[in-house]
Amino acid sequence: MIIIPAIDLKDGQCVRLRRGLMDDTTVFSDNPAEMAAQWVEQGAKRLH
Repeated sequence: MIIIPAIDLKDGQCVRLRRGLMDDTTVFSDNPAEMAAQWVEQGAKRLH
């Protein structure tokens, strides 16, 4: 099985959508590149 981490973006921030709604989000980071680098450091070969 291949697990591919996903990073959702909204207004330049990494967010989690609640129930898939763009108007209901939780912001996890203001730096998407840093978040991607963290996934790669943890062994991710691909990102979605």
